Amino acid sequence: MQFGKVEYPEQVDFTLPDDHAGTAKILKKTTNNKLSVFVGCAKWNKQDLKGFYPRGTKDELEYYSRQFNSIELNATFYRIFPEDQFKKWYDKTPEGFKFFPKLVQNISHLKRLNDDVQPYVDQYLSNIIHLKEKLGTIFLQLHGNFAPKNFDRVVKFIEKWPSEIRLAVEFRHTDWFNDKAIASELYNLLEENNIANIITDTAGRRDLLHMRLTNDEAFIRYVGANHPTDYSRLDDWVERLHTWKNLGINHIHFFVHQNIERESPLLSAYLIKKLNKHLGTSLDLPGHSTDDLKLF
Repeated sequence: MQFGKVEYPEQVDFTLPDDHAGTAKILKKTTNNKLSVFVGCAKWNKQDLKGFYPRGTKDELEYYSRQFNSIELNATFYRIFPEDQFKKWYDKTPEGFKFFPKLVQNISHLKRLNDDVQPYVDQYLSNIIHLKEKLGTIFLQLHGNFAPKNFDRVVKFIEKWPSEIRLAVEFRHTDWFNDKAIASELYNLLEENNIANIITDTAGRRDLLHMRLTNDEAFIRYVGANHPTDYSRLDDWVERLHTWKNLGINHIHFFVHQNIERESPLLSAYLIKKLNKHLGTSLDLPGHSTDDLKLF
């Protein structure tokens, strides 16, 4: 994931901003259920996660899904997979595992939420529901040049979205958050429709670190910089998630990316250990084919 990459990450101020005032308000409205936490990487293929798989691993997803409890499924961005593929993924993964798939680019980037996207939405959903209870929140990533001038498209899309399927949206154009009037209108729309407002934490786009939750879910896309600061940044996130837990959050979905993805499992494992210690979760700590994870 090259989005937000910088050449000198040591020069970036990685301090997490204070919470938006609306975050505490929205969490006060939540029903305090048992905290649900899912942590994972964005990909499972061996080419990206070099060194993660033991020698002789025949099925990468089967192994990955027994190390982590979730995957941010970016493969679904590039094409609509047939229902048989989702059935196979369902059968390969253990009970309790969840997929968090990205909506296909036909919807977000090619058609750009135009009125004619509904057939793609219908086809996508009719296939992906074969993940059954292993289907986590689906997320829509809008293009960086998709600006608030197209707000009406967002409204129509969200209002048509089936309420029984959880959705999160990642807005990348800075005006969605820097224009206070637009931001307020956007937050209200997401709140009213129980849509999660994705928080993106990446070195080169600190403007996307809005810290504004719009329902009982924190959906965080964390992009490390392949730099020692990656770990201290995760420490800061553990503190913030602990605060949100005390405020009543129900769902934490945290996905780790890297420009060089091979380090993503290590960062994810580090985060899991910290969450177990500070939030009282009991997530399984991944094993590894090398001694790297023993450092944690």
